[in-house]
Amino acid sequence: MTSLRPLGSSSLQVFPLALGGNVFGWTADEAQSFAVLDAYAAAGGNFVDTADGYSAWAPGNEGGESETVIGKWLASRSGRDDFVIATKVSTHPSYQGLSPANIKAAAEASLRRLGTDRIDLYYTHFDDESVPVEEIIAALDELVKEGKVREIAASNISPERLQASLDFSEREGLARYVALQPHYNLVSRDTYEGGLQDTAARAGLAAVPYFALASGFLTGKYRPGAEVESARATSVARYRDSERGRKVLAALDKVAAAHDAQVATVALAWLASRPTVAAPIASARTVEQLPALVAVADLSLTGQELAELTEASA
Repeated sequence: MTSLRPLGSSSLQVFPLALGGNVFGWTADEAQSFAVLDAYAAAGGNFVDTADGYSAWAPGNEGGESETVIGKWLASRSGRDDFVIATKVSTHPSYQGLSPANIKAAAEASLRRLGTDRIDLYYTHFDDESVPVEEIIAALDELVKEGKVREIAASNISPERLQASLDFSEREGLARYVALQPHYNLVSRDTYEGGLQDTAARAGLAAVPYFALASGFLTGKYRPGAEVESARATSVARYRDSERGRKVLAALDKVAAAHDAQVATVALAWLASRPTVAAPIASARTVEQLPALVAVADLSLTGQELAELTEASA
């Protein structure tokens, strides 16, 4: 059984791979979703990531589908306390933005869909610069004081707004962000490395990167000349057709062969080794896709291998 690790300075202990819930109620129906969640839990996984907006983009969906599936799954299993459930506010079509009233209403709606009395980790999904950080933090702090949220975190935020939020929490003795969810992977390093990573490192925040496998490109299945039936095929073309993408795949293939590991596992292991990263997020639509993801918990790469991957992705 893989040991859990602390999430930054928080009280939460998490598995080194967060299971992404964006596919639940979208490309994975309820039965498939339950099977994936069961298999993840059986592998020792305890960290499930979703958002109130998943999956409003799919025809016929209105948002909240993923939370509803996870809520039904939790209700059908014993041991709510064994899981760290992370969700986010700001993108549900009925609860957009980060006004204090919206944060409060969206949290109540998420709690109802998840069928639980508290959210373990609550993210601001996309920063709303029309709202002062002081108002956002005060609203989140209220949820923490009410016991509805255990820890708070941010995603898609500028280094300046993140630092201002942390400073305000510190100054006023209010709930403080413990984690950051950046867009970060072997072929997308520029968004996080630099100002955001420096801010996270200084503040002791844990990074929980999304798009950890670059929409599936870093699984190795999308290669030049290969036709793949997938909802994500168009979004990976920019990686597949770039020189950086080709170099990264070649380096991943070499390291994967040396460890008899899957390409996806190696890509996640590189990410997990990066400064501040606590647990990359990856989603599985089917149970068959899961072993390559959870295997990151047991794969250690050498310094030389990590350096080769870093260089290939520069």
